[in-house]
Amino acid sequence: MPTIKLVNVTKQFGKGSLAVDKLNMEIKNGEFVSLLGPSGCGKTTTLRMIAGLETPTEGEIYFDDVCVFSDEKGINLSPDKRNIGFLFQNYALWPHMTVRKNISFGLENMKWPKDQIEARVDEICKTMRIEEYKDRYPAELSGGQQQRVAIARTLAPNPKVLLMDEPLSNLDAKLRNDMRAELKRLHLNTGSTFVYVTHDQSEAMTLSTKVALIKLGILQQYCPPLQLYGEPNNIFCADFMGNPSMNFVECHGKKEGDKIILNTKRFICEFTPNEPIDVPEENEYVLGIRPEFVNVSNDGLTATVISSLPSGMETTLSVAIDDIVLSAVAFGSIDFAMDSEVKINFSGNRYVLFDKASTNKLTLGSLKVIQ
Repeated sequence: MPTIKLVNVTKQFGKGSLAVDKLNMEIKNGEFVSLLGPSGCGKTTTLRMIAGLETPTEGEIYFDDVCVFSDEKGINLSPDKRNIGFLFQNYALWPHMTVRKNISFGLENMKWPKDQIEARVDEICKTMRIEEYKDRYPAELSGGQQQRVAIARTLAPNPKVLLMDEPLSNLDAKLRNDMRAELKRLHLNTGSTFVYVTHDQSEAMTLSTKVALIKLGILQQYCPPLQLYGEPNNIFCADFMGNPSMNFVECHGKKEGDKIILNTKRFICEFTPNEPIDVPEENEYVLGIRPEFVNVSNDGLTATVISSLPSGMETTLSVAIDDIVLSAVAFGSIDFAMDSEVKINFSGNRYVLFDKASTNKLTLGSLKVIQ
């Protein structure tokens, strides 16, 4: 399987629409990489440029050491020469063909021998658990079954790379969860390189070995999903990952030895960086607090419950300390009365300190309320 390398890849539509801006990224052999970001950020355009369905304005794309696109060298290999499979959002199954015929159609066009086609169709149907549907038509299948057929058809020619453009967005919540598990199992079993477009951060978190988070065509962070969640590069990354999202509290900070005293105007806390950091004596910060670090307890800061959303395993809370609103997670089957008062405190050492002016992450550390 190839390593895919994008070097200063840019795509511009017209004069004022820059979809992708100097993207540099390496997708290693066998990885499951999600291209994540809000609508219009350039993730589908990036996927289509890798596939050869969209021509970059400038830059280079390599599959291993083979250059498949270069504006300077005048190279632009067609999709059929890149040995990729592309899974579309709408499945694109032929309605007048059976499942067997949908899967075999591409192999027939590639001039595979008939016996090899039959063997491959049987093999891939067994892998995707759709053997019993081989003689049905797409209209006779559920959405989840159609999705399995679309994946089977894409995998049938043994592509080196599988590219997927929001393939689960048309499924209901339960089917989506089931298909996530199937895709993860499929990636493990095939060892293929998967590149997956999604705007759903939980999908990227659960499926990927790496996530590329994109904003307005610019790559913000490219790393394993848990690193993106726990060590976001900036406020945008921190806000995009997590549901409920990270709490952001503006504060004024003063250095005191190796600690920073943060004044939020409603409470004062002591921030201890996990590693030495060089910051001004005084500065404006944004403190990032994940909801799971906000604990309802018997003592601490007094807060008012704004909302309580129990889901069985956990309850998501919104609490207010005057005009500072925080999301919190209480684990277990528990509910809280609206407008009731609770005590909250903070735990853990994974709080994120951002510079307010640049919005970039400065460091991680622990937090202690002192007033």
